[in-house]
Amino acid sequence: QVQLVQSGGGLVQAGGSLRLPCAGFGFTFSRNDMGWYRQVPGEQRELIAALRTSGATEYKDFVKGRFAISRDNAKNTVYLQMNSLRPDDTAVYYCNAGHFRGSYYYPDAGSWGQGTQVTVSL
Repeated sequence: QVQLVQSGGGLVQAGGSLRLPCAGFGFTFSRNDMGWYRQVPGEQRELIAALRTSGATEYKDFVKGRFAISRDNAKNTVYLQMNSLRPDDTAVYYCNAGHFRGSYYYPDAGSWGQGTQVTVSL
């Protein structure tokens, strides 16, 4: 059974940093592409960063240069390093195990972390 366990998150002032870890269990972590999503109330969950098994990364424009996705296959863990945080980064963040098909990342059904709240204050 695939399980993704998130930690980290919390309250941070604008301009600050947070790192979100997400540990995977029950699947061959190194063979999965991984993604980070975020969701604000009333809106759809959106992909913000994705990491191929090759190590190549992709980001939404609004997080480029501020956020970084990385992985440690020895620890079966994917990370989202968030720097220069802004109040509009406030959201629930989710990790996901999925796959790229061409240029597009597709989340695997049932392969979601439990979500973690990130709140950025002025």
